[in-house]
Amino acid sequence: MYLGIDLGTSGLKAMLVDELFEVVGVAQAPLTVSRAQPGWSEQAPDDWIAAAETAIGALRRTHPAAMARVQAIGLSGQMHGATLLDRGDAVLRPCILWNDGRSAAQCATLTGRADFHGIAGNLVMAGFTAPKLLWVAEHEPALFARVTKILLPKDYLRLWLTGEHVSDMSDAAGTLWLDVGRRAWSAELLSATGLSRDHMPALVEGSDVSGRLRADLAARWGMGRVPVAGGGGDNAATACGMGVMAPGTAFLSLGTSGVLFAATDRFAPNTAEAVHAFCHALPETWHQMGVILSATDSMRWLSEIVRMPVPDLAALVPDEVPAPSPVGFLPYLSGERTPLNDPDAAGAFLNLRRGHGLPEMVQAVMEGVAMAFADCLHALRKAGTGIEAAYAVGGGAQSEAWLRIIAAATGLTLLVPEDGDYGAAFGAARLAAACATGDRSDRIFSRPRLRATFRPDPRLADAYEDKYRSYRRAWPALKAITP
Repeated sequence: MYLGIDLGTSGLKAMLVDELFEVVGVAQAPLTVSRAQPGWSEQAPDDWIAAAETAIGALRRTHPAAMARVQAIGLSGQMHGATLLDRGDAVLRPCILWNDGRSAAQCATLTGRADFHGIAGNLVMAGFTAPKLLWVAEHEPALFARVTKILLPKDYLRLWLTGEHVSDMSDAAGTLWLDVGRRAWSAELLSATGLSRDHMPALVEGSDVSGRLRADLAARWGMGRVPVAGGGGDNAATACGMGVMAPGTAFLSLGTSGVLFAATDRFAPNTAEAVHAFCHALPETWHQMGVILSATDSMRWLSEIVRMPVPDLAALVPDEVPAPSPVGFLPYLSGERTPLNDPDAAGAFLNLRRGHGLPEMVQAVMEGVAMAFADCLHALRKAGTGIEAAYAVGGGAQSEAWLRIIAAATGLTLLVPEDGDYGAAFGAARLAAACATGDRSDRIFSRPRLRATFRPDPRLADAYEDKYRSYRRAWPALKAITP
């Protein structure tokens, strides 16, 4: 048995899988986010421990025999959070989360101080960890002076589990302090933030041993002092769950936000178009991500406006659309990441006429999100990533019409896995298995069986190519007249 733990923003999930990676048991515990000021987003690290106690305790009660057979634990978690500890490992303040925007002003300062683009391979954005620490240094200097260790959220959980200060390469890459090509902390980037390597945890690969479960926790949960794997950031762990490890493999997540994730065998940044270039969770592998901020959230927004449930809206679009909608849509309702890197980008309907109705608008929303994914694909390809197919996951992947539209607009073949949970907790369990066995092959990181395949419709692809050119021109023109 293997135990995977995923520390998300809204909850913690613990998953038990057997040696064939069949799910034996799942338990979850909710988490809340504190927003003390506009743009702030924080959590209390003690709440993560309480959630882990709840979820793992539930598995102990419902699956005691399986828990006794656990051979290793794997960790996954929300990335970029700043958990600040003093020399006694006491938490100094609530963790500043990935979606906290208070450090926007510090991003420009850091960009001018060191080669974050070249060494870390990413633009300096408020979501990353480094600008958060510069904000603390400027606004809470007495507290900053007491900081001895900085841990990412899942790594604080690891500290509780093992007593060790350790992170993995994929999660560490999201701090902006990692030399992503060399897979090591960068003294130059740390110094630009007023820090040194002493503030950082040790680094291991995601499939390596990071420590062993504390004796008291092992006794409480009826387990041995099993190894805890390095694990991975949430997207890297999700990729491990779907076997997206080798160059040419990818997944497309159609959730609240959207992610196009591609595995690579080298460090291949494209900061000019806001591509994220990170280490993957296995040695000598990296990955790239294009990120869009309003994917299914665009449909949720429209559903709130017209007061109609999202499934009812989606049903207005036939499974096989005959042609593009005459209406256009820019899905920049919360700004945009890839390729614009523009937090002030705004959404818009285009070419609306009196004769258009809700079906044309719903299809336009689906198409706008598809065009945003096309943007991500072009940005990844400019960095040298060649992908022709991607696993489609997330709530929006339940819509066949949307998948056909995305396939035609991007040129990607979309592969829909059989029903199952291939998320970050499952990937963490697979990393635990690799840690326990030393096996990093396809036997551990196998790809899911498919339920459906959606190939680009050549007829629609030609029409969407024309619409994509209009889409690319729309925001620069609209930005010029936006107040």
